[in-house]
Amino acid sequence: MEFLPAIDLKEGKCVRLLQGDAEKKTVYSSDPVAVAQGFKEAGANWLHMVDLDGAFSGTRRHTDTVKAVYEATGLKIELGGGIRTLGDAENCLRSGVERIVLGTAAWKDPAFMAQAVKEFSSEHVAVGIDARGGMVSIKGWTETTSETVFSLAQKAQDAGVATLIYTDIAQDGMLSRPDYSTLSELLTRFPINVIASGGIASLEHVKELLALKPRAPYGCISGKAIYEERLSVREAVALCRS
Repeated sequence: MEFLPAIDLKEGKCVRLLQGDAEKKTVYSSDPVAVAQGFKEAGANWLHMVDLDGAFSGTRRHTDTVKAVYEATGLKIELGGGIRTLGDAENCLRSGVERIVLGTAAWKDPAFMAQAVKEFSSEHVAVGIDARGGMVSIKGWTETTSETVFSLAQKAQDAGVATLIYTDIAQDGMLSRPDYSTLSELLTRFPINVIASGGIASLEHVKELLALKPRAPYGCISGKAIYEERLSVREAVALCRS
């Protein structure tokens, strides 16, 4: 299992939101590059980044910051937030992003999702499934749809997507626990990579993810717990690799 520390960008700063609420944000650093360098020094290979301004507005705002992080660290970056067109996707990949994450666009237009996989390969395209009460949320979690997690996962798999990133909004930023039940069902029903996000706040949570049936997730993401020093990137990376 891969451990991915998270950097959420808003107005150029590293922030964390409470359950996706833009009004409940905590700023942890004004230097995303330095934060990413710290993650690399702790042994991380991957970095999960979200352009929150892009997610809320539909227009990417942090391309230069993401490029600077890549050039300074060489980390593999997966990036979501405001990627709505093939041009957006191509610009992200050219700036050093290894894997783009489609959220709103994947839900809105499954044909676009399939086209992105065809254009850039399944290796470079993931789908982020952010859910509230089992229903998919979009546009920076400001709208909840009538689509279930499993319905969108099936559409993603049918489109050739190889990686899903599942986030339980109710757990995100709460330092509580991952949504093991939904994760286990995703892992059972879909033979593709699943990355867990939301509520991962301790080494014990990472251990429990590794022990999930029928298999461990492909990866797990943590943010707030790292910034508040409840979870060590170095220890989490070592545990995942062991």
